[in-house]
Amino acid sequence: MKNQRVVIVGGASGLGLSVAKLMLADGAHSIALIDKNGPLLEETVGNLKAEGHTVFGAEGDITRKDSAHAVFAQALAQLGRVDCLVNSAAIYPRRPILEISDDEWDLENAVNIKGTYHMMVAAIEHMRSRPKVETHVAGRIVNITSVDAFKAHPQNAHYAATKAAVVSLTKSFAHEVAKDGILVNSVAPAGFATERAKKLGFLGELASANPLGRAAEPEEIAQWVLMMASERNTYATGENVIVSGGYIYA
Repeated sequence: MKNQRVVIVGGASGLGLSVAKLMLADGAHSIALIDKNGPLLEETVGNLKAEGHTVFGAEGDITRKDSAHAVFAQALAQLGRVDCLVNSAAIYPRRPILEISDDEWDLENAVNIKGTYHMMVAAIEHMRSRPKVETHVAGRIVNITSVDAFKAHPQNAHYAATKAAVVSLTKSFAHEVAKDGILVNSVAPAGFATERAKKLGFLGELASANPLGRAAEPEEIAQWVLMMASERNTYATGENVIVSGGYIYA
């Protein structure tokens, strides 16, 4: 990631923060974290700056085009250019399939699908105007999907449906912007041990169903995001990489 400038959506905590830390350790020039939680974002940016990193924060709503493009523009202004976008923002409600309300569907779709879509469009509008480097790549986008797009779990239908949609969006975008030298891929983890996941209490169940006998640490998933986001990736596009410890095979 040497000298790369990166936008991470949903970067104030969880996997997004793990990706940011790994990229900075790998030599990223600067990172802009986008998040809707202003106080948490401010705290996270402050902690990373205290460690000597060049990190910015941009608070905003990604569920509507105008606000999503505005917050991306803010991040772009802070960075000067954007080499890579990582879409890690998502919500994960739990609800029995017969009890999901219209409001819950609307919010899930707005954040997980529309938010991802709006941020990709904003990034591509910037990246396609940039010259391709010697590897013929003008930019990279990595979306975080989930094994839930491929394997059913109780009380999870609306989340799983949105992640399946993001897998599809990834492929569609990759096909349309290949001519612009923009690589679009996704990483689909099984359950991993964020603080939020620990509080929800399902990691033990997933660990027992996993051939490796444990949930991944966020850093282990972040390594795959790093691979797809970095200059090491010069040819893969439209791919969805499943990182599940053998939980599913696809």
